This record gives sequence, structure tokens and C-alpha cells, in this order.
Amino acid sequence: MIDNIYDDKILILDFGSQYTQLIARRVREAQVYCEIHPYNLSIQRIKEFSPRGLILSGGPSNIYAENAPFPDKGILDLEVPILGICYGMQYLTHILGGKVAQAKDREYGNAGINIQDAADLFYGFDTKMPHTVWMSHGDRIDRMPEGFSVIADSNNSPVAAMANTVKKILGVQFHPEVAHTPDGMKILENFLFRICGCEPTWTMASFANQTIRELRESIGDEKVICGLSGGVDSSVTAVLLHNAIGKQLSCIFVDNGLLRKEEAQEVVKLFQGHYKMDFHLVDASDLFLEKLKNVTDPEEKRKIIGREFITVFEKKAKEIGKVKYLAQGTLYPDVIESVSFKGPSATIKSHHNVGGLPEFMKLGLVEPLRELFKDEVRLVGKELGIPRDLIMRQPFPGPGLAVRILGEITKERLNILRNADAILNEEIIEAGLYEKVWQSFAVLLPVHTVGVMGDERTYENVIAIRIVDSLDAMTADWTRVPYDLLARASNRIINNVRGVNRVVYDISSKPPSTIEWE
Repeated sequence: MIDNIYDDKILILDFGSQYTQLIARRVREAQVYCEIHPYNLSIQRIKEFSPRGLILSGGPSNIYAENAPFPDKGILDLEVPILGICYGMQYLTHILGGKVAQAKDREYGNAGINIQDAADLFYGFDTKMPHTVWMSHGDRIDRMPEGFSVIADSNNSPVAAMANTVKKILGVQFHPEVAHTPDGMKILENFLFRICGCEPTWTMASFANQTIRELRESIGDEKVICGLSGGVDSSVTAVLLHNAIGKQLSCIFVDNGLLRKEEAQEVVKLFQGHYKMDFHLVDASDLFLEKLKNVTDPEEKRKIIGREFITVFEKKAKEIGKVKYLAQGTLYPDVIESVSFKGPSATIKSHHNVGGLPEFMKLGLVEPLRELFKDEVRLVGKELGIPRDLIMRQPFPGPGLAVRILGEITKERLNILRNADAILNEEIIEAGLYEKVWQSFAVLLPVHTVGVMGDERTYENVIAIRIVDSLDAMTADWTRVPYDLLARASNRIINNVRGVNRVVYDISSKPPSTIEWE
């Protein structure tokens, strides 16, 4: 019996920092399981979680503000190590009797800290040289609580890091989780391994093996259906389940006519041909195109596509027979974002793979990936032997090409976009950029422009190319790709895609723009 990968785990209490998810990702990278919960999680729930340590995130609040977020004071009696980051450190200072005050100068950006104690949190650090960290605060610690000592300082923060070594309560004024703190990972690993005593058991190989065992035990002899899109999340979900329960899994792949070039054939070949799954292809492309006829409003497009998908999926599910569970590729960011840092949110995200089935189907949910970030899902896919070109596939919107065709959707316009997008994809792969950028795709605009081809004047479509860099799609910047790549893609699209005489490159960042055009 292998060690349970959830035995050593860290609880992160979220005070609203923009970096909270990044803390979790860093802890996971150190192969320690962790979860993010709102700062006001009850002490009973915290005890049930049984963490080896707590991390209190940063946040935008002032500790003395009327509605400043305060967790249950019972966390101080749990006898587990606590690391406060920025606001988390200020909370610990305040609640334990120290003093937080407004700094004379706000400290934001790169700063140098001098390490005074390299015994625990800064174990292995050189105390004779300054270390670069990322600061983001307007308050500072004026007086530490009783029992604490300074373990690092900066020019603007006499207490840049503090520790009570007896109670194992520590605080840092900077953000070790961000890339701008070069040795931040080392600091977090010292907290996890030296102070909390965690073991690095959270590996994706262990996760896959344990999840397959648990799925087999929990599902028993029941049947499961999975809405397979051919994307990373649903594909890894399907293969995990197939390894666990075999033919008890039925995968439904709906071809809505809005897929990329030859995408349906590739999905059928892999899952029906290679994996020999109980695979059901539903070609509903004509139905979707009919329903989308003359529709130009992007939100109406999404509603129609979601509604028709449910109808088609439900009909096929009934044909399969008695089914007890529905499998979805829900990821951890979906789970986190369904709860605000101030507590349970009334609005749950509605863009999961299936998008919500009719209540009368009354299917239990199976979400084997709900504890994983996207990069972890890819690693699980690698462990399962899923082809690299699938697990490294760029994100693709649920409504498909419908949100990349501005204006009315017709077969002719779909073919134009498919062919242009395929050419761009070939060029991105050839340039070795496909796995380096977040997304790269073509958009068909609802305008025609004048052109000259041969000796004739043309009045044809415009294709926009969108290539962006991002870590999590929350923010994105347009990619500075080589000009010769853009030139090749443009020339090939104009010369080979009938109906296009102009290609433009989108140089907008998110925000204020979005990644997709609709």
C-alpha cells in the first residue's frame, strides 16, 4: 500500500490576493498537496482538513479597516506551523499584540532584503549578501508581537520577515510565490519540508494511480457517460475513467459543425480506434447550423449552442440506457472561482464541459480532475500515455469557431475560417511556437475590403490573427512573433484560402481586450 498522497497537505486561507492561486501552484510544484479556502473557513472545517501547515495569503485590505478580513482565532491554537504573507503577516502581528502602521513610503516592486537568521525559513541562504524579493505593500510592522524576532529586513521594512520559532509562526512582508522573487520557491520549500515536515508525495503518477483505484471503488458496477470534446480536460477525464472501469464508460462526442479542420476525425481515431472506448459520435452539424442561421449576437450564439448541445447529449444518453453518473473535466480553478474569498458565492461558473444537464436526468457527478490545475492535468495525461499533441493542445472555446466568426455563421464562412486557421496552426508548429504561446488562432471578421489579385479587383474577407502569451488566461499580452512568420502565414492564407484578400495581426492585450473576440 503506497502512502496516501493527501496525508501531508497545506491549507491556504485566501484574503483576496491576486497571487493566491500562484501560492497553491508553487506548493503543488513542490509535490505537496494544498487547497485554497476563504479566510473565514470555520475552525471545524479546518480541523477536518487536518493540515500540516497554514499559509495566510496577501490581500488588498488594511488591517485596521472596518471590514478587514479576519479568520477564526482558533487557527492560532491548532499547533501547526503558520506562514503569513504580506497581509497575512500583518494579521498575525495585529492579532498577537504587535503593531502595524502605514509605511512612510509605499514599497512596490523589486527590493533587497538582508537575512539575519538562516536557521529555518531562510535555510541555505547567504546572510552576507542582499536577496531580491517582490514587495507590494503600503503598511509595515512597527512592533513585533512578543516572542517574535526579526529574520530579515529591507531599507523600507525593518521587519521584512519575522518568526516565533517556538510556536512555528512566521511572516514575510514580500511575496515568495511570484517569479520576481528568484529564491521564493526555496523559501516555500523550507516552510513545507523543514518547518511543517511534509513529504513530497503529491506526484501526478501517484495521483493517477490513486484516482483510478478510487474511481473503481466508488463507481462499482454502475455506468458513466462522459461528454468528450477532444480537449485536454475531457480527454484526460475519459482515459482515467476508461482505465478504471473500462466498458462501463460511454463517451459521447457531439460534432456541432463548429470544430477545427479534421478535428472530429482525429477524436474518433484516437478514442474509438486507439483506446477502443464505447464511443458515440453524434453528427449534429446541420442541426446547429440551422439553429444559428441569421444569428449574429455573440451571447445568443452561446445560448443556442449550449441549449442544443444539452438536447443532443440528453437524447444520446437515453439511447445508451441506464446510466448513474456524468463525468466532467472540472478543474481546480473552476472550483476556486465558484467561491469568493469572502465566502460562498451565489454564482457558480456555468462553462464546465457539459454546461448543465436537465435536472430530471438526476445523474451523479464524477469529476476526477477537480483538484488539479491545468499544468497538472497535462502531466496526468503524460503519465497515462495520451499523445503529446493532445495533452499540449491550446485552449479551445466551448462554442468552437462560432465565437471566432464575427457575424453570421454559414458553411461557407466556417470553411474559410477552418482553412485559414489550419494554415496558421501549421506555421506556428513549424516555428516551434505552439507549446510556447498560450493561444494562436484565426478570426473571421464581418467586413470586406478591396484587394487586387492578378489584374482583377477583389472585394473579400479579412482574417485577423490572434497570438497571445498568458499563464492562466486572467491576463494576456500579444506575442511578439517574428515578422517572417506573420508574412508566411499571411501569404499562404491569402493565396490558398478562397475568399480572403487581407490578413491583420491583433496587438491588443487583456485587459482591456479579451483573448477571444466574442
